[in-house]
Amino acid sequence: MDSVPNHPAAAAVPGLPALPVLQADCANCFALCCVALPFAKSNDFAVNKPAGTPCKNLQQDFRCGIHTRLRDKGFQGCTVFDCFGAGQQASQVTFGGRDWRTHPGTAGRMFEVFPVLRQLHELLFYVSEALTLPAAAPVHAELRRALTETEELTRADAQALADLDVGPLRQQINTLLLKASELVRAKVPGRKKNHRGADLMGARLSGADLRGANLRGAYLIAADLTGADLRTADLIGADLRDTNLRGADLRDAVFLTQPQLNAAQGNATTQIPPTLTRPTHWT
Repeated sequence: MDSVPNHPAAAAVPGLPALPVLQADCANCFALCCVALPFAKSNDFAVNKPAGTPCKNLQQDFRCGIHTRLRDKGFQGCTVFDCFGAGQQASQVTFGGRDWRTHPGTAGRMFEVFPVLRQLHELLFYVSEALTLPAAAPVHAELRRALTETEELTRADAQALADLDVGPLRQQINTLLLKASELVRAKVPGRKKNHRGADLMGARLSGADLRGANLRGAYLIAADLTGADLRTADLIGADLRDTNLRGADLRDAVFLTQPQLNAAQGNATTQIPPTLTRPTHWT
């Protein structure tokens, strides 16, 4: 997985809890994404793998044997996945550093807990970003409460996490994130495009003015966005696999994540937020 700089810490805002690290730290994780999660043979993965079964490329030291050659070996999906720090949280906090190889009795529960923590960490990531948006100030108080509640859940024991239904919390937080997005995008003059959930696969949007656009959950797979202006566009959940972002302006894009950038195609002229890293495969 490509490296990710630390997201602006919500802990820097007075009154907020100290959050777990919201970026993957593979050195302190027991390769949970390589074992707990399933994947199907496709353009993203060279083979099928059921949940709970170690990937054939996983070594005994929990390192990937083809880490530097994942794309060449047909495992592009691995390079665009990010657990938002849930892996090391499960490995070092929830299970106290007891790995599933040395303590096989922990394996089943650990593999149940990891996807739950991943959802919680993703929510923390989005909420902490919303709290950095000045225009979203009217919902900051509600966001702070949601952040505190979610952070407390990440510290629950393994049984509580395995039993947790994250759905209601996701719905609650999504409502707040949408409000934050609307407040930010309202600052952009003129009529904004609404492509929420739209099928824009392969769309020709070169040079498009998408400032303040709603692209939440849009399918932009292999779309041509060269030179497009995506400043303050809401990109939460947008599928950017093989999207051409060469020369595009993504500064101040709302809720853009590192995995989305890693899945796209870009170059040196693609402008990205300072909190994210230019993927190494961009030309």
